[in-house]
Amino acid sequence: MTSLAQVGMGTTLAGVALPSPVLTASGCSAAGRELAPYLDVAELGAVVTKSVMLRPRSGRATPRMAETPSGMLNSIGLQGPGIEAFLEHDLPWLAARAARAVVSIAGGSVEEFVQLAGRLVGAPGVALLEVNISCPNVASRGQVFACDPRAAADVIAAVKDAADVPVLAKLSPDVTDIVTIAAACVQAGADGLSMINTLLGMAIDTDTLRPILAGITGGLSGPAIRPVAVRCVWQVHAALPEVPILGMGGIMTGLDALQFLLAGASAVSVGTAVFHDPSAPARVARELRDALADRGIPGVADVVGLAHRDGRR
Repeated sequence: MTSLAQVGMGTTLAGVALPSPVLTASGCSAAGRELAPYLDVAELGAVVTKSVMLRPRSGRATPRMAETPSGMLNSIGLQGPGIEAFLEHDLPWLAARAARAVVSIAGGSVEEFVQLAGRLVGAPGVALLEVNISCPNVASRGQVFACDPRAAADVIAAVKDAADVPVLAKLSPDVTDIVTIAAACVQAGADGLSMINTLLGMAIDTDTLRPILAGITGGLSGPAIRPVAVRCVWQVHAALPEVPILGMGGIMTGLDALQFLLAGASAVSVGTAVFHDPSAPARVARELRDALADRGIPGVADVVGLAHRDGRR
């Protein structure tokens, strides 16, 4: 057994050194302010912000959230105040607390993504960009660039040219072959991959006999999608073992996080868990450290992709 004090929790994601492998997940805690009463945002690997768009956006009609077995559906529709408000209020708040920011950006066109990346050049505290090309909660499914390798590559190449920090491509599981999309993004210049986004789902109210969500469909998250997410990370790491991966999808405990690291992720994001436990990212990090110590593993770097290396399938 390794002592807790000996466990190295630092990791590197797309060339950026992080003190912890546990980050927040985009969309579940805005820019981290809501979590401040429950944890120290500076102790997290980073705060992954809610996806920012060029202009303020009201999002989709209500109701836009629904509980499901072992998860939840959301149809928020990328609601937010826009990039100017984000730069004025959110990034300075994170920087003042010495938190690293992974800024998620979303747009309806390649040009919108480029403009967002340009506005973030030189912004304080930005460690990486997470390019959200895979959000299912938009009125037009045509905006889901991650469902087509060429469209995904076009966005990533353009953002990479405009950005001054490493770029992560956020991938959708709603594709036939996620490895093909991943490879296209990497060839276009992505420094790493963020995976997975929510799965497209829906629920119907058996009393009203109508869909529960006003937008009909929404993104499914929570423990129900974890096996899908682990499978996606495994497949992409097997095909592209040198590509850094930020893994996510239903992580509730430290052992859940360990699964993602074993599958090939260098770090993980915790999202849906914060709705019932706002301290979840810090708790998951502690539980992961305990799990590594119990198994005699010196640190996070020693476990990334380990399930591949020891031959298990």
